[in-house]
Amino acid sequence: MSAPVIPPGGTIVQTFRRSFVDVPIDADKGNAISTTEFLDAAESLTTMFDVMGSVAFSPVKSDMLGNVKKLRERQLAAPAESENIQDLCRNELKTKKHTATEGLLWLVRGLDFTCIALSSNVAKPSEELADSFRGAYGQTLKPHHSFLVKPVFSAAMSACPYRKDFYAKLGQDSGKVQDDLRVYLAALEKVVGILKGFLDSKDAKW
Repeated sequence: MSAPVIPPGGTIVQTFRRSFVDVPIDADKGNAISTTEFLDAAESLTTMFDVMGSVAFSPVKSDMLGNVKKLRERQLAAPAESENIQDLCRNELKTKKHTATEGLLWLVRGLDFTCIALSSNVAKPSEELADSFRGAYGQTLKPHHSFLVKPVFSAAMSACPYRKDFYAKLGQDSGKVQDDLRVYLAALEKVVGILKGFLDSKDAKW
């Protein structure tokens, strides 16, 4: 895993191929979330784990990328029915399959975990990264993980870098890093909230 190269005067958010800020949400279609941009943004987010600089985060990253892959495969198989994430899942479920929809469920859990951890850390200047991630894990992924998976994720939490080292890797200007992260995380939180609502609805049940 190689950490992204931050442009001079820039922040990690500028290295993302796609930011959640740029994911189209169609309010007229029940907050339909554009599939391609959402998957690009989710994929881009996983480079954050490279900045953590520990192989312990590899399972977290590969889990999220594996779920992105399931959704992309469904999109490729039925592009006309998959322009937004919600339709992609509804149309897949009509075929009595749920590979991509289940992939979305786990991807959203992973995004929620990352969003809560980083938002909490940005909001609490004295909190170490490991504490923020541990707290977020308990709220999001842990209740759904088996006793075999929990130790793998717990190891990742313990391997978090120190706060000051982590933020130093996100850009030279710490104020700009914090500002960019706040905007990015607010957009991510909005997308996650919409998709959690969808996944809780009868439309997404199999």
